[in-house]
Amino acid sequence: MSFSLNKSYKVLLLLVIFIVIIGFWNPNALLDGLQRGSLYSLIALPLALVLGILGVLNLAHGEFLTVGLYFIFMLNNRFNLDPLVAIIPTVIFLLILGAIIYWLTIKRVVKEGHLSQLLLTFGISLILIETINIFWTSMARNTYTSYSYASMEVGGFRFGTYELLYILIAVLVLVGLQLFLKKTRLGQATFAVGQNPKGAKIVGINVNYVYLFVFSVAVAILGIVAGAMLPRTAIFPEVGSPFTLKSFALAAMAGMGNLNGILFAGVTLGIGEAVINSIPNYGGWSDIVFFGVLIIVIISRSYRGAR
Repeated sequence: MSFSLNKSYKVLLLLVIFIVIIGFWNPNALLDGLQRGSLYSLIALPLALVLGILGVLNLAHGEFLTVGLYFIFMLNNRFNLDPLVAIIPTVIFLLILGAIIYWLTIKRVVKEGHLSQLLLTFGISLILIETINIFWTSMARNTYTSYSYASMEVGGFRFGTYELLYILIAVLVLVGLQLFLKKTRLGQATFAVGQNPKGAKIVGINVNYVYLFVFSVAVAILGIVAGAMLPRTAIFPEVGSPFTLKSFALAAMAGMGNLNGILFAGVTLGIGEAVINSIPNYGGWSDIVFFGVLIIVIISRSYRGAR
């Protein structure tokens, strides 16, 4: 345990040093990186929760986010509901949608291998994308709110303030998940199922109910993300797809079930992306940061395992 704590402190110290260096070198890149890294972490947290508890590889993760974005767009367009207010009905809608999809499909492959899970969730992602295409076509759409373009100036440094909301929400969701897992009976049962589903079933925990609950909540969390994203994001049927791969990358880098590590990894790689984007003529290379680091992590872990 002490080794694990020491390792965590070292990682945190390195992250702080990295942030300080980038802050002195390019404050814009630092702020942009913190904001986008928090958004990546926020999207990856529910995927990591499903992966850690159910062990399911969900390729439809980004498409559930897309559904949330379009649902909030519909509420704003037809009922003039503010995107942040629309988070509440969207979370309820996605909670129900997640429960239905789990009961009809995901439940059948929880005990199966990863190949079956990947094929099934890939099929779900295609169905969601084509359904959105049928109702809204592939045309990009935007939602305007005045507050999403607010800015402030500190010491001659001007920056947008809206994306700071991503940082706040990411921290609140992470803290909420940790409190749920540690302080509630259902959360402790969820943790037990994630550690040893057979043992949890023996002591009387309803494993199937826990799986249903976790998957539904994970999908519902994306409703919070959608409400925060919509005022600054153009939406189209494939808008969520890139976030699936980045979420898997963060989950792999942080380690199975390491929710705190998701936030650290997201912030680190978000800043790395922002730094690449700030270099003239190299902005197109920013996506390589994620997958380059992922390859390095996988290789290093396999090397340590071989030893």
